[in-house]
Amino acid sequence: MTSQFFSFVPVFLGLCLATGCGLAQEPVFKEKITSPEGFEWVGVQTKTDPGEMLFAKHEASSETNPPAQTLSEAEGPDPRPFTPPRHYICMQTDRPLVIDGRLDEPAWAKALWSEPFADIRGYLSTRVPMYTTRMKLLWDDKYLYIAAQLDEPHVWATLKERNSVIFHDNDFEVFIDPDADNHHYFEFEMNAFNTVWNLFLDKPYKNGGTPKIREMAGQKTAVHIQGTLNNPADRDVCWQVELAFPFAAMKDYAGRACPPNDGDQWRMNFSRVQWGIKIVEGQYHRIPPHGDPAAMGKEDNWIWSPQGVVNMHRPETWGYVQFSSLPAGEEVEFMPDPTEWARYELHRVLYAQTWYHLNFGGYADSLELLGLDSTPPMFADKPVQIEVNPDAFKASVQLHLPDMSWRTLTIDQDAKIVLSEKSMRGVKP
Repeated sequence: MTSQFFSFVPVFLGLCLATGCGLAQEPVFKEKITSPEGFEWVGVQTKTDPGEMLFAKHEASSETNPPAQTLSEAEGPDPRPFTPPRHYICMQTDRPLVIDGRLDEPAWAKALWSEPFADIRGYLSTRVPMYTTRMKLLWDDKYLYIAAQLDEPHVWATLKERNSVIFHDNDFEVFIDPDADNHHYFEFEMNAFNTVWNLFLDKPYKNGGTPKIREMAGQKTAVHIQGTLNNPADRDVCWQVELAFPFAAMKDYAGRACPPNDGDQWRMNFSRVQWGIKIVEGQYHRIPPHGDPAAMGKEDNWIWSPQGVVNMHRPETWGYVQFSSLPAGEEVEFMPDPTEWARYELHRVLYAQTWYHLNFGGYADSLELLGLDSTPPMFADKPVQIEVNPDAFKASVQLHLPDMSWRTLTIDQDAKIVLSEKSMRGVKP
């Protein structure tokens, strides 16, 4: 049944090649916008310099008109063409795990490691992680279990105050958006001292999100170091983290079954922040030092599912974690999300609207004004539709999915993306 249901995958790839919308296609905001008097539009995105901003506008002839504002890389569109996020099958364990950081229980031995983490910008970056980082997952009816191994010859930490800004040390981070709506998601950080930071965001920072410290009642955390902490005199192997996140503590904001059902998929990502160090008089010193106002951006960010830009708070590019009720060691097929291409297209609309609003004070009511292609996304029979008012917009697309159901996918100015309930099979709403 599974293989029949997702037999669309090879067809999908074939269509990509046939229509020129393949995975290697450059992302393009076509220059269809009528330029204001005295200005011209320039597309400065290039293959050799993907960090440049799309839709840069510069003064063409008038010295009185100011140049248009542009979005920063962190606020702007994913510079990559459509890039499927990574995925992981989270298997079930029939007994609770002892959270001690050692990862030596039989269930962990059978659970598969993820791919090694990559630079946060993925293939757009020439920076290759110096040390290997991997994670693995398990679950039962009470907890989501997370394990990670961070290879590291010099394990160090300084922060001991709970809910301090942990990424000022080397750290391991977890991001969870159970219902994939970009809103109401969890962030967790910890260092090698097992000092933790629990955050909850109503929406991403770039969309006006406000972070709040939100403890997870019943949360369990542990660190095990193969080596010694804060001792430059020896060479360490790695530090391991082991976590148990109670489903009961996430249920109110999950937006779906929590604990999950067999086959459910949550959007998650995992990150490692890595700083340079130097050894002075037998002690580790971070490069740049703690408290340096120019330090941000000098760290490395190695993550499980690359984001395309240096910004972890882009839930649309997080990976897929699919839950299985089978025990670790069994083979389970991953079920690709048939709405993924449409999600990508709706986010292109979002970022183009964000730029448009920044420069014109309102929202565009058509794809043409945004310079976007009107080709319907995969499984849609019509292009994306846009509704606007002075303070908001909504972009939506109707999808006829492989299970023969019709569903509507919608995104708004705050990046909230919602998938409607299924209609009757074959009956268009």
